[in-house]
Amino acid sequence: MSELTLTVMRLGFLAVLWLFVIVAVQVIRSDLFGTRVTQRGSRRDAGRAQQAQRQAPPQQRQQPAGGRARRNAPTKLVVTEGTLTGTTVALQSQTITLGRAHDSTIVLDDDYASSRHARIYPDRDGQWIVEDLGSTNGTYLDRTRLTTPTPIPLGAPIRIGKTVIELRK
Repeated sequence: MSELTLTVMRLGFLAVLWLFVIVAVQVIRSDLFGTRVTQRGSRRDAGRAQQAQRQAPPQQRQQPAGGRARRNAPTKLVVTEGTLTGTTVALQSQTITLGRAHDSTIVLDDDYASSRHARIYPDRDGQWIVEDLGSTNGTYLDRTRLTTPTPIPLGAPIRIGKTVIELRK
């Protein structure tokens, strides 16, 4: 074997070794600090909707459901139990997904949660609905296992594994 071949093999091995170290450090960092919960596209989508509303003629401008916002309508989703206790998500008109998948709105670090466990979304009347997405361990609303999409009363606990979530004003 020539000296050049041996040097190239040593450098290749060194590069693979460093790649392994970098990946190991990233995995340890994500385990220590967790994943970042963000709201994707909410500002951009809201800006587009406002711009479209301003450009529409006055007779075509849409009113919010019911003419104005409901007085007792929830404004935030709060995690009250579990590893994410204290996490708050502002309720707008977007669907909130819950599960272990990294693209979920609220990423649950729970062995009892499925990757796509449940979703919470507004209906046309401005009421929020929770739906189990076929999870193995189920989604519970006030100790009742969900089998169909169900309206969420204000302050009612939604349990997914060890995590409890509530809608609040």
